[in-house]
Amino acid sequence: MRRFAALYAQLDRTASTLAKREAIAAYLHDAPPADAAWAVYVLGGGKLRRLATATELRTAAQAATGYAEWLIDASYQHVGDLAEAIALLLPPGDGTLANTSLQVWMEDWLPALGKLDPPMRLAQLQMWWQALAPEQVFLLNKLLTGALRVGVSQRLVVQALALWSQLPTDLIAHRLSGDWQPHAAALSALAEPDSGAEHLTDRPYPFYLASPLEQAVETLGDRNDWLAEWKWDGIRAQLMRRGGEARLWSRGEERLDGRFPELEIAAAALPSDAVLDGEILAWNAAGHLPRAFTALQKRIGKLKPGAKLLADTPVRFMAYDLLEHDGEDLRQKPLRERRERLAELLREMSPALMLSPALPATDWPALAAEREQSRARQTEGLMLKKLDSPYRVGRKRGDWWKWKIDPYTLDAVLIYAQLGHGRRAGLYTDYTFGVWDRGHLVPVAKAYSGLDDAEIATLDQWIRGHTLERFGPVRSVEPVHVFELAYEAIQRSSRHKSGVAVRFPRILRWRTDLAIRDADKLDDLRRLAMD
Repeated sequence: MRRFAALYAQLDRTASTLAKREAIAAYLHDAPPADAAWAVYVLGGGKLRRLATATELRTAAQAATGYAEWLIDASYQHVGDLAEAIALLLPPGDGTLANTSLQVWMEDWLPALGKLDPPMRLAQLQMWWQALAPEQVFLLNKLLTGALRVGVSQRLVVQALALWSQLPTDLIAHRLSGDWQPHAAALSALAEPDSGAEHLTDRPYPFYLASPLEQAVETLGDRNDWLAEWKWDGIRAQLMRRGGEARLWSRGEERLDGRFPELEIAAAALPSDAVLDGEILAWNAAGHLPRAFTALQKRIGKLKPGAKLLADTPVRFMAYDLLEHDGEDLRQKPLRERRERLAELLREMSPALMLSPALPATDWPALAAEREQSRARQTEGLMLKKLDSPYRVGRKRGDWWKWKIDPYTLDAVLIYAQLGHGRRAGLYTDYTFGVWDRGHLVPVAKAYSGLDDAEIATLDQWIRGHTLERFGPVRSVEPVHVFELAYEAIQRSSRHKSGVAVRFPRILRWRTDLAIRDADKLDDLRRLAMD
């Protein structure tokens, strides 16, 4: 625990990517293999069970310090992180547990804590605090809440592992993908020489991600050098057939087995050792078009969908790349060749496995005109892929671009505000906006981003002076300010008071030029919403 807490503190103190990578690599060199494996898992975004709520931590801190609840809350608001605030408030521990291995904490002690009754759990937590130094208390609290964000991405962990092992990052990323489990043997396997058979495992390939197209499309050169296809709005996934079995992996490296049985049945006709990259879509067979993403959401949470759900919400796998065929890793082959082999493979397959069509427009203006049909086709715009490109790892700029359509916009009135988190914990940065419905403002969207620091500070000061009511951490404010919001889609929703739900709302600008009477009307949004 002591060594990993020191690493965590080091990572927390610097914004330098290089410094973080070198610090993690140095830790991997020095730490016991089992501890290092857990560090890789935790820092790389491995799922941690939440073992203590914020309320439990506050209660335990109050009992351990004797401080009033308001003082603990005020300290939290000042610091911006409850785990850190508690570590600063507690008296220094004696350090008797400081040298206990991270493996013991993660595999024995923390899981056991979750099985205790609440009073025993709080007592155990206080005993641990008394036996740890402040930076170790800070780390322990972060592990308990499952919120270990410290400015380290999975890609950064992969780079640190590559530096430690002296192996290529692409190889490390593949070995770390899928259901990687943190133990000493698994860490050792990450550093083994390349056998050439990495692809013959149950792990998915690391996904290749496109970058947003921010320049004029004409700057990409000759239109004939690029594959253009629709940007499908579904679940990015790899469909794999290994050892006579089909497996589905999401981009988040979650096994989706059993959730989409029609795709697994269709995949039975694939040759053994084949991997397709594509998108899972809810499908309207009559219209030969995908349905809105909200339809797919009905299927996502069902581990074993029933017959009615399967019939009401059929899905398709829209394949757009072939990563492996007959056991041959095709990722370094040009996209042109991979697409040709994919088209040939899918020619005799079930309709559940579809080839993402290439758009035939011969020049950029014609393709731009085609792009205008994106919403009518339930897509997000276009994907542009260089025909001679390999299948890379992660978000590498240059070969794959996403050319999304402009978002929807609406003008809405600020009606509620809530304090933010992290470095903005003392500022009102979480906003709720409303539109007009029969003379009243009805909540329609929440947004957390889009304003700069100066605008946030100005708005925060105004909110504090123009609060109408308080509902716990939420304040209702005078309806004065209008903001332009962007969002990607809008759907009817019985779960929302407004009857509609907007997808990915964010603030575009503060409309100081508009009065609140000029804000949008709910009826207009309802007309936009798709059934």
